[in-house]
Amino acid sequence: MPVPTSSPDAAAPPGQPKKAAAAAWIGSALEYYDFFIYGSAAALIFPKVFFDSSDPATATLLSLATFGVAYAARPIGALFLGHFGDRVGRKTIMAFTLILMGVSTFLIGCLPSREQVGTLAPVLLVLCRVLQGISAAGEQASASSMSLEHSPQHRRGFFTSFTLSGTQGGQLIATLVFIPVATLPEKHLLSWGWRVPFWASVVVAVVGYLIRRHLAETPAFAQQAAGEGVAKLPLAVLLREHWADVLRVIAGALIASVSTIFTVWALAYATSDAVGMSRSSMLWVGALANLVALGAIPLWATLSDRVGRRPVFLVGAVGSAVTMFLYLWAISTGSYPLTLLLGIVAFGVVYSAANGVWPAFYGEMFSTRVRLSGMAIGTQIGFAVAGFAVTFAAEIAGPDGTGWSAVALFTAALCVPPMIAALTARETHKVPTELLGERGGRQASEPRTVSV
Repeated sequence: MPVPTSSPDAAAPPGQPKKAAAAAWIGSALEYYDFFIYGSAAALIFPKVFFDSSDPATATLLSLATFGVAYAARPIGALFLGHFGDRVGRKTIMAFTLILMGVSTFLIGCLPSREQVGTLAPVLLVLCRVLQGISAAGEQASASSMSLEHSPQHRRGFFTSFTLSGTQGGQLIATLVFIPVATLPEKHLLSWGWRVPFWASVVVAVVGYLIRRHLAETPAFAQQAAGEGVAKLPLAVLLREHWADVLRVIAGALIASVSTIFTVWALAYATSDAVGMSRSSMLWVGALANLVALGAIPLWATLSDRVGRRPVFLVGAVGSAVTMFLYLWAISTGSYPLTLLLGIVAFGVVYSAANGVWPAFYGEMFSTRVRLSGMAIGTQIGFAVAGFAVTFAAEIAGPDGTGWSAVALFTAALCVPPMIAALTARETHKVPTELLGERGGRQASEPRTVSV
């Protein structure tokens, strides 16, 4: 007979929402520390270490392409990790992704250079980068699902935002680590200096694993497993019941292009001979922008708990399309104070609106039994495009790499699909957690039942 299920909020052990948010923040920070030190190295170091430095423009293009390789691997990782995350639970996947990222990043720091082993060097670099991509594919989706399913329903936006503020924290730490590394004499920088941040990933993996292994599985997943049971093929259920939402998440995830252009292409452009800003000064732009984002993300997410996910996400998407023009223009002027100010506004404040709300916005589109699959597959396909946006930007900028206005237009165009996704999505910030992703017209106030 039908038996009413209790709300996950009521079943949540005391303190678990805060523990889940903390685990998401710390784990994401450590995970994305690994991921973003690669971005800094791809822009500043790898063209000279792993590629033919006699042709700097081509070497930079190939190095930035390896940054995108991880994004190409992400959809594959999402299929695998999403499937098991919806079958065995969020906690297992969160531990696995952290270990895989730590090991693959440490191995990058051990790789021989092109001068030592020839073309084998970039091949090994790409293989390690693929492992990083597979790991990242499950990280945000599992951490966001864990946080959302532990959260009080009226504060889901706030608690899930810790996943993304953790990501920004990881990027901040990675940038701060690279600032002293970038100031080393070039001889030491290219031989051993760049390797140190990658070797530090051993500590990253150990600390992150110890934090996450003590976190309880979510009440929502436990109830799903004990009631209706987990889906044998989550992907089949996802595509049958939530295909439109998967498309919305794919379109929405293109907003990450703003981050990759800001973090990688703009860094390479500003430190090129055409502009001539120093590596360390531009790394400080990223560091301060991420520091501001650490405060802005939870504020935007809290606002979304009051006014809804859609309007806040739209502010971030529309605003990013505009402010990227201003930021790249500032770089082209060679004015560091202007670049610093607009970098903080564009990335630290405006982009944080979309970045901070998407974990709740996307996660609330799906039911518990396919939430991790839906978020992982949808975001990682979109992120794959965002990853290669850096390579496309390098091509669009022209042979001398100075076509910043074309790159700004390209970035703005990639902000249009996220706008459409938000405008066509349902508003879910007031829907009870146990009714998220439901179809068939049931009202949010009706109790959920399952057959036993």
